[in-house]
Amino acid sequence: MVDGAIQMTEDAAGRTRMSVVMDTIRQRIAGRSLTPGAKLPSVRGLALTMKVSTSTVVEAYERLVAEGAILSRPGSGFYVANQAAPFALAEVGPKLDRAVDPFWISRQSLEAGDGDLKPGCGWLPPSWLPEDSVRRALRTLSRADGSTLADYGSPLGLPPLRQLIARRMAERGIEASPDQIMLTESGTQAIDLLCRFLLEPGDTVLVDDPCYFNFHALLRAHRAKIVSVPYTPAGPDIQAFATTVAEHRPRLYITNSAIHNPTGATLSPVVAHRVLKLADQFDLTIIEDDIFAEFEHTPAPRLAAFDGLDRVIYIGSFSKTLSASARCGFVAAKPQWIDGLTDLKIATSFGGGRMTAELVLNVLSDGSYRKHLETIRHRLSLAMSTVCAKLKNLGVTPWLEPQAGMLLWCQLPDGIDAADVARAALEQKIVMAPGNAFSLSQSATNFMRFNISQTLDPRIFDVLGNILKDRRH
Repeated sequence: MVDGAIQMTEDAAGRTRMSVVMDTIRQRIAGRSLTPGAKLPSVRGLALTMKVSTSTVVEAYERLVAEGAILSRPGSGFYVANQAAPFALAEVGPKLDRAVDPFWISRQSLEAGDGDLKPGCGWLPPSWLPEDSVRRALRTLSRADGSTLADYGSPLGLPPLRQLIARRMAERGIEASPDQIMLTESGTQAIDLLCRFLLEPGDTVLVDDPCYFNFHALLRAHRAKIVSVPYTPAGPDIQAFATTVAEHRPRLYITNSAIHNPTGATLSPVVAHRVLKLADQFDLTIIEDDIFAEFEHTPAPRLAAFDGLDRVIYIGSFSKTLSASARCGFVAAKPQWIDGLTDLKIATSFGGGRMTAELVLNVLSDGSYRKHLETIRHRLSLAMSTVCAKLKNLGVTPWLEPQAGMLLWCQLPDGIDAADVARAALEQKIVMAPGNAFSLSQSATNFMRFNISQTLDPRIFDVLGNILKDRRH
């Protein structure tokens, strides 16, 4: 039996009685007052205790059975499922303070309320995205034939969208046929598939320091060994790069080049050529994540353009400029790798998301989309100068002022820990991104990444200024 009486509480307002019963059982299981294998209260007993009908308890139990939280044993009753502890990514790798844990940043950003401020998140405000174009595309999609609305997409993905992506890649100097492009559900899924395809547990992968924190998370999920090299305003520190690949012989190098996350830096042609020369010398495959490409004013050097998709695999997505709800990305690689990736995609997700691909194609084909991109670039340029100036007034120094994009990597005043600042800001409903979440070496203690499009509200500077003032004394 459940220890103590289970009472209906006031927080049940707006929820069905059945959901309250389910939540109560879930909480008892999570809190270990109901342990694996324990018998649950009888239907009649729980109904009496919680002052609900027996039919409510029956339905709640049946739904918990469907979830796998409990088991039904006919003639005996209901029991807590004997579940093994799930794999916890937070337990892989070094223990990190939750304020600088990449999952902490993602979780706080994704779960923030509508009134919360998110200078630490990695996407544009909804008001900056092409809502009218998406609505038009949805109306067009609603009139599509039944196969578009109901059938699986082909494993490679919608041919007209792949053709359009090939043309847009060519504008950045990357030559690829549509058959060398496979659509994915997102840029993140693209990296996940590539890790499944190219890595074995224990393989070594090279990343930048700092780099996008989800690279760390994905690689830990694949049980990879991670090593890093310092990143400079022109790309990876090439001497450290040469030393690291010679010593550790990594299987992969994962990077952003055109607009680097979190620094906003741009790869120089000289560094790009030296990286590719070392990759060839040490049999290194490179994954080039270019999801911020649309923010550029003029195309920057790409590893994939210099390499011709030999050692470099190129990925992108449309979440940053179109919609994070319409999950669609892509992988471009040499043909023999696309064949293997296609099989892997079938194994892990079967067909493609055809409706989403049709939606993205409609928006990208809309004549207003390029105008939308021009507007975003202009707004970001204005926001960059505004945010840089206001942060400098607080003693927060940009590492560099990026040529394009929405990311600004900044150093806080000496002696101030970005994790402490992030904790204090969260109490004021402001989500920030402290530097060590991006640093494998944990060498970015007093750095912070700002998303300039999300850092225009004056309250952010007021709160940040007060926090910094308190910590200076």
